Amino acid sequence: MAINTRRNFFVKIAAVAALVTGAPKFFAQQTPPAGAPTPAKTPVGGPGGDTPRRPGGGNHTHDGIYYFSGTGSNDGYPKEDHVLVTDPFEKHVTRAMDALKKSVERAGCTMDSIIHLEVFLCLPLADGIPTPTGKARFEAHKAQYDALNKIYGTYFSPGKAPSRACMALEWIPGDSLIEIVGSAVVVTPPTAPTPPADK
Repeated sequence: MAINTRRNFFVKIAAVAALVTGAPKFFAQQTPPAGAPTPAKTPVGGPGGDTPRRPGGGNHTHDGIYYFSGTGSNDGYPKEDHVLVTDPFEKHVTRAMDALKKSVERAGCTMDSIIHLEVFLCLPLADGIPTPTGKARFEAHKAQYDALNKIYGTYFSPGKAPSRACMALEWIPGDSLIEIVGSAVVVTPPTAPTPPADK
């Protein structure tokens, strides 16, 4: 009973944190007053761009900050090259970090210009894989956290890793054992493609 109460407490804290960290983004997207110039948004999509896994979700740039959501271990990879929940956790981390690097670079950012990340981890949920409980569950999450840190640090210049929160969840969509959300400063705004010349 005490574990469930503690878990519910942390779930509520995570929900409040998500609400608070999402509030600036929410207010930043409000319609400007009449007569005010509309801020330009840089979409990052289309062929080779980011394709959100959830309706209404997606990556975008606003006021020189690139906001990315839901980067997992299968983002940017063709369906036939997807990892499964049964694949090693380290493979999930490497692929998610590679996908994140490609995403921020397409938006004109660098890994070192990332401001903040929220990293969500989950244990594999699949037939034939026992779900650990009690201390074994804690140890399994700690092993994931340790593996994450070994790989994660290699993607940033020394002393340039962004602030980060890391949380364990029950499930992440898309067969991924990791999902990354965050923001980065745009260093070099991407240029719009040149339209073809009229003939």
